[in-house]
Amino acid sequence: MKKTLSATIRGLEADEVSVEVNFTRGLPKIHLVGLASNEVKESVHRVKSALLSSGFQFPNMVVTINLSPSEIKKSGSHFDLPIALAIALFQFEEIDISDWHIFGEVGLDGSLKDSSSIFPAILSLKNEGKISKVLIPEESLEKVSKIPEIEIYRVSSISEAMDFFRGILNIDKISGKELESEKLEIENLAYLFDRDFETDFEQVLGQTVAKNASLIAVAGMHNIIFEGSPGSGKSMIAKRLQHILPPIAESELLEIAKLQALNGETPNFSPKRPFRAPHHTASRGSIFGGGTRSAKIGEVSMANSGILFFDELPHFPKQILEALREPLQDYSILISRVNSKILYPANFLFVGAMNPCPCGYLISKTKSCRCSDLEIKRYQNILSEPFWDRIDLYVAMSEVSAQDTPTISSNKMFSSVLNAFEKQMKRGQKFLNGRLEERELEEFIKLDDKTNMTLIQASEKFNLSLRGISKIKKVARTIADLQGVEEIGRSHILEALSYRKR
Repeated sequence: MKKTLSATIRGLEADEVSVEVNFTRGLPKIHLVGLASNEVKESVHRVKSALLSSGFQFPNMVVTINLSPSEIKKSGSHFDLPIALAIALFQFEEIDISDWHIFGEVGLDGSLKDSSSIFPAILSLKNEGKISKVLIPEESLEKVSKIPEIEIYRVSSISEAMDFFRGILNIDKISGKELESEKLEIENLAYLFDRDFETDFEQVLGQTVAKNASLIAVAGMHNIIFEGSPGSGKSMIAKRLQHILPPIAESELLEIAKLQALNGETPNFSPKRPFRAPHHTASRGSIFGGGTRSAKIGEVSMANSGILFFDELPHFPKQILEALREPLQDYSILISRVNSKILYPANFLFVGAMNPCPCGYLISKTKSCRCSDLEIKRYQNILSEPFWDRIDLYVAMSEVSAQDTPTISSNKMFSSVLNAFEKQMKRGQKFLNGRLEERELEEFIKLDDKTNMTLIQASEKFNLSLRGISKIKKVARTIADLQGVEEIGRSHILEALSYRKR
C-alpha cells in the first residue's frame, strides 16, 4: 500500500485526509472509497488520463483508492495529485511519501493546476501545527508562499512530481515569505499597514464632529451610526474609514485571505482591512451566510477584521437588523443547516448611515420635511432599543454650507490611529478597546472616584443599561488614548456620553 496526505475543507477549517492506494488481483478497474463528493469521484478519470499521458502503464489489476477517515465527506479537485502520485509510485517501495501533504488538480495532459481550496487548506493545517512540507502546483505558489514556517516544493506536471520523488529532478525548497508592507513592531510582533489613501478626508468639507467621532470609532473599533440630511457626507465619510483603520497582524491578514479564497475571490493579501457594503435589498442569506445544503460565507463574515457598512440603514428589513444583534454582541455568527453547523467569525466595525426621516429633511434648516408624524415614527422605530444599545457612537451631522473648508487629512488621522493602537497593544491588550471583554475592563479601564461618580450620575439620568455603561467606558478609554494620556478623566467620560444616542 502507498500512502500520502492531503486535506478537505469543512466549513472554514481543514481536516487532514490520508490518501491510500493498493493494487489487488482482478479485472482492471479503479475503485474510489471514503465518502467522496462528485468532484472527487471525477478525479479518477482525470488521473487515469493524466498518468497515461505521462507515460505510466496501468497493470492489469484492481486499483483501490481510500480517503481516510471515511466518516468525513471529501471535496475539492486538489485530491487529483496525491491520488496520481500514490498510484504512480506504488511500485517503488523505497519511496516514502507518507509524511508529505500533496495538493493539486491535474489536467488530462498531466499538467497541474491551482484550485481555490489549496491555500485555505494549507493555512488551516499550518495553524493547527499539522503540516511541515507540502508539494503544490506552480500556479499555487504565489498564494501558498505567503504562509510562513512551512517548506514548499512546487511542480508543474505529474512527470516532474514523479521525477522529484524518484530523485531524478532536484527542486529547491521555498520557505514561506514575509508579507511586504510597512510594519509597526510592538513587543516582537509585526503589524502591517499601508499609507495609500485612495480617498482622503480632506475631500470632506466641514463636519468636524463627525470626523472626530470617526477617528474614535476607528482607533478603538467602536460601532458608529451617522444620521443627517441627504448630501451631508455620511456615505462619503464611511467610505474613507477603511483607509485609516488600525494596522493588521499577519495572522489576521492570512485569515482574511482564507475567507476570500473560500468565497471564490482571489486573495489580495493587502494590509487594507476589508470593507463590505451590502445593499438593503440583499437577502438574509447573502448577508449572514447560508445555503440549502451547505453553509456559505455571508457579508458579515467577509467583513471580519474590517468594516461592515449599511447605507440607508432603516431600509434594511427589520429581521435583518435584529439578526445583526448577534454578531454585534458575540463577534461571530452560527449558521445551522441539516448537514452542518458552522461558527463564522464576524468581528467587524459596524458603520451605519441613515436619514432622520423618509424624505431626509426633518432636521434640515434649508428644506421642509414632507413626512407625516406616522411616517417619521415608523421610520425611526425600525431600529430597536436593543439594536441601539450595541452602537457605541452616534453622530447627528449638520448640513454642508458654502463656508465649510477641509479640516484634517487622512494621513494625519491615521497617524493618530497608529499612536492610539500602539498604546493599546503596549498596555498588554489582545484586542482594541471596543472589543475588550467585561473581565478586562477593570484591568485596562480604571476610573478615579470623581470620574466614576460622573458615570454613575449619567447612567441614572439617561437610564443606561450595563452594556451601555461598558461602552461608555470603552469609548472614554479610546478618547484618552488618542489624547496620549493613560488616566481616564471626567472630560473623557463626558465626551463619550455626548456621542450616545438619547
